[in-house]
Amino acid sequence: MSNEDDAGEDKRKKRVQPYSLQSFLIHGYPWSYRWDYEHHIVPPISSSTAFRLERAERAARGFQQFTDAVHHRRRYHPVYIYERLDEPTRAMLEENLARVEGGAYALTFASGMAAISAVLLTLLEAGDEIVAHHTLYGCTHSLLTHWLQRLGITVRFADFTQPDRVAEALSERTRVVYLETPTNPTLDILDLRHLARLVRQANRTRARRIYTVVDNTFATPFCQRPLEHGIDFVVESLTKNIGGFGTEMGGAVVTRRREFESDLFLCRKDFGGTLSAKSAWSILVYGLPTLPWRLRAQMRNARAIVNFLKRQPEVRLVRWPGDRSHPHYALARRQMRDPEGRFAPGNMIFFSMAGDPETARARAEVLIDTLARDAYSVTLAVSLGQIRTLIEHPASMTHASVPPEEQLEMGIDPGGLRMSVGLEHRDDILRDLEHAFQAVREQVAAAEVTD
Repeated sequence: MSNEDDAGEDKRKKRVQPYSLQSFLIHGYPWSYRWDYEHHIVPPISSSTAFRLERAERAARGFQQFTDAVHHRRRYHPVYIYERLDEPTRAMLEENLARVEGGAYALTFASGMAAISAVLLTLLEAGDEIVAHHTLYGCTHSLLTHWLQRLGITVRFADFTQPDRVAEALSERTRVVYLETPTNPTLDILDLRHLARLVRQANRTRARRIYTVVDNTFATPFCQRPLEHGIDFVVESLTKNIGGFGTEMGGAVVTRRREFESDLFLCRKDFGGTLSAKSAWSILVYGLPTLPWRLRAQMRNARAIVNFLKRQPEVRLVRWPGDRSHPHYALARRQMRDPEGRFAPGNMIFFSMAGDPETARARAEVLIDTLARDAYSVTLAVSLGQIRTLIEHPASMTHASVPPEEQLEMGIDPGGLRMSVGLEHRDDILRDLEHAFQAVREQVAAAEVTD
């Protein structure tokens, strides 16, 4: 990159500095050294899987950029060779994601699980150990307990809501501390700043460093930015709230740690989990710019739904970080803040039906079956973060790969339900929920008559 390019890079960053993140999400950078599109209002899209190379020297330089990304990507304009390596639309999305998460750089992947896999494969080798919070997304749990163990990487689970347990779990083999917050699906809130401090203290006496990795999917960078609290790596699914519309799949790794940039690039190149340009463009143009507006409206709906659920005698537990009944409410208020400093508890709700395990599960099934059959504004489906309100049963759906006894240790009881709140009118959501709860009441009444 020439001195003139350096000056242009500094100028564009200074130009956006005084503006809020909300405005940045709409406009992004008015120019990118990855692709000069200064006169486009909407960023352009590239649809080529391969790129013309004028001479052998340029081709060689392009491949060098991937063997030494830290050096070459700072000195030269990127040389695009093949879409799996790098391409301009995806690169522009990565620039914006890095800024909103507060990272030095971001890399995007074909899915959230591809992003998680990449960062763990980059940081770990045979004989290493992961210490993880005991409640994780079902596919992440499967990755850690099934696939990584085949590579000689072990996992130890601990209750991260009690930080002393984390300190006790660390060993000389520990290389990664992994967690989600809020957790999927129980919405535990884990203290990022305290965990980062614990790991820093442990690293003072170690030959090999421990790195912290946080899945920020539920919160998104609008509600929480883990790097600000001392976390090393953020992973997130772009399929969910960041994408926002349920049309694109993707994932991202964001970090300030430059020393792993080349390895992350090579991991993506060699394992092939690349985000397509078309998906990157949709997330860049539609998903990120609307993220603040969607989440603010979804959080207003979430509050109304939580108040409704707390009034239902068929519900024994309701968890939403924005409600004072949440066991980690005070921590959530400190940690989950939007870029303007306002409390941003997110749009995810977890609630459990009352009764013994068998009864609670039966009631949950009646509720979601009624919604699937009759509701207009609430949809029975996995995934989350869409403009539509989605509800699912973790024990039999998203966390089905976790053995039942481990589900209970995670706090996933048979009657638990996870709701991702959408943008429908709150009265319509409440109307559909009321109808479904009426079906549960009728089932309860019928059971009492039979007894």
